[in-house]
Amino acid sequence: MAAFFMSRYEEIALAILRVMAGLMLMQHGAQKLLGVLGGDVAPMLSRGWIAGVLELVLGALVAIGLATRISAFILSGEMAFAYFLAHAPSGFWPVMNRGELPALYCFVFLYLSARGPGRYSVDAALARGRGVPTDPPRRANS
Repeated sequence: MAAFFMSRYEEIALAILRVMAGLMLMQHGAQKLLGVLGGDVAPMLSRGWIAGVLELVLGALVAIGLATRISAFILSGEMAFAYFLAHAPSGFWPVMNRGELPALYCFVFLYLSARGPGRYSVDAALARGRGVPTDPPRRANS
């Protein structure tokens, strides 16, 4: 019964997840590129600067739901790269190597790349304008 109750909010929950994940990642990009929010400006074309560009630009695209699948896929890979490069050498467990955030971001963005942006997104609005259906196909036993 509870699963049925919440299923009617699936698209809203997806939109909230997408927007918040994008906005939260943008903060990390702003730290690296702009030196705000307690961050330091990364040297241009350094690994940190490139990560900042990806986080700020692609995070914004994910937040508004434009080019969501490819943006989220790239961000998922960036977060995996960040985890294995910066955190995994300090130990196996994310809670011990302080890698919970990149690990969680990696899987959230991987999900968004597979699921797509949902009904409440720029991608969906553009598709509706072209007459393309935006709802994902449903299985018979859903």
